[in-house]
Amino acid sequence: MAYIRKDVSTLTAAERRRFVNALLEIKRKGEYDEFVRMHIDHYVSDGEGGLRSAHMAPSFLPWHRRFLLDLEEALRRVDSSVTVPYWDWTRRRTATASPWTADLLGGNGRRSDHRVTTGPFAYATGDWTLKENVTDGKFLTRDLGRAAAPIDLPTAADVEWALKDPVYDVSPYDSTLTRGFRNKLEGWGTGSGSAAWRNHNRVHRWVGGVMLGGASVNDPVFWLHHAFVDLLWTRWQSRHRDHRYLPAEPPGPTSSQYRRVVARREKLPPWDVTPDQLEDMSRTYRYA
Repeated sequence: MAYIRKDVSTLTAAERRRFVNALLEIKRKGEYDEFVRMHIDHYVSDGEGGLRSAHMAPSFLPWHRRFLLDLEEALRRVDSSVTVPYWDWTRRRTATASPWTADLLGGNGRRSDHRVTTGPFAYATGDWTLKENVTDGKFLTRDLGRAAAPIDLPTAADVEWALKDPVYDVSPYDSTLTRGFRNKLEGWGTGSGSAAWRNHNRVHRWVGGVMLGGASVNDPVFWLHHAFVDLLWTRWQSRHRDHRYLPAEPPGPTSSQYRRVVARREKLPPWDVTPDQLEDMSRTYRYA
């Protein structure tokens, strides 16, 4: 039977505690840091050569769907009642709203170095030392709202702009696109400043700290953010039932994207699964 992923703002005190405890346990066992390393290893930009599976490519959504499932399976091995909640950043838009509470993810970083000092993931607890990173930093950092150059979280209108596009993705299937649902949601914009970051990407920028790079998984909010991104994909699928993941077939040898993107029935590294197999997860989980 499908289990339920809930809005983080609706979790009971007991549900928040169990979710946090499961995260801390897989961190203690070293499993969590394997997720951080996997994301770093698969964070390939379209300015680099080779296959892009996690970002700046059509498989952004199925890649993170499978990534979330792996994390959720690890948590549920600790506590079978736990599922990953989602953070609806179109509604919970301040640095004091859920999930930024002392009994869940803790709050903002301090002004001097953005170090998080509150909640269960603060470095001082001894339970959340960063071991896989793109820098030498050992503690969790955040800069919610980006005090030095403030930005706002995406709005419901921003999300609707992406959801109403019926085409999943278009050639050249990269970060330069102004059409297609995938990049409108992933959020590689044009220009400079805040216009360059939309939806998913803008949330990473708004949180700041370790959420800015390939090691963003070091902040547990990564999972709540991507659960909402995954929910938005399910909403797009429900709205556009005649449209599916693209490309359906691999780009040919004359294409600039030859062997650089994953087609619908190709294996999605590092797993033995295809985007086609990840399009319908209704038998595994659903959203409340």
